[in-house]
Amino acid sequence: MEREEKLTRKIKRLLRQIGAPRFLHHFGPKKYELKQHLFALLTAQIFKLSLRRVEKLMKMFGNKVPTFSALCKSRKKIPFWIWNKLILSTTELNHETVAIDATGFSKTNPSFHFVKRIDRKNPVKSYAKMSMLFDINKNKIIAIRARVKPAHDIRDVKFLVGKAKIKTLLADKAYDAEWLHEYCFEKNIKTIIPKKKNTKKGFYRRKQRKNYSDEIYGKRNLIEAGFSAMKRKYGGSVSGKGLRAINSELVCKAVAYNLELKH
Repeated sequence: MEREEKLTRKIKRLLRQIGAPRFLHHFGPKKYELKQHLFALLTAQIFKLSLRRVEKLMKMFGNKVPTFSALCKSRKKIPFWIWNKLILSTTELNHETVAIDATGFSKTNPSFHFVKRIDRKNPVKSYAKMSMLFDINKNKIIAIRARVKPAHDIRDVKFLVGKAKIKTLLADKAYDAEWLHEYCFEKNIKTIIPKKKNTKKGFYRRKQRKNYSDEIYGKRNLIEAGFSAMKRKYGGSVSGKGLRAINSELVCKAVAYNLELKH
């Protein structure tokens, strides 16, 4: 119970910091506040529970909680700006060295023992993609971007890099593009990105190449450790199907990771 009260206080403080409204709507019944929805959604990710079980668990502890169907709808209605600011409020604005990369979260999470027992073929693997900006010195998630369809990793760079003030950006070869080097150079960001094969052209690529160091680039692996820790603590799959539902789950995982919440 003490841990729940602690989480409630953290959610209240974060909502005050980002200036979020008390309720999700202006004209509907004012029965449940935004903090109550977020508390239940965060609890679902921390303890890897379904929305039905979260509702039962909260009622067992005597907490006022929306029904599982209301939670399912609210995670789609919460605006993206609230989710983005929630992550930013759990970390600082200025960052020395950050890494960017993408990973996948499975949309299906069957018991493969049961699948084998019933002689069923393995389900088709589908996944949601998450690009992440990660502070390797402070071990904090700065920003994320979710996608439900496959897309190149570099498409989310401008969105993520624009969320914070950074000095050095680490990335793998997939992010080696002339326009990205130019974009970072104009923002006074050093890029530590190994070049692709047969890429010699590019004024800004050659200019940023002077900053390259194998020793600094070796720290990029810390973002892989961040992905691993996030999936081990809060699950490597998502239950939502649409973009809004998946985004809400991934943001809750990221916020819980930054707040170091674990069961």
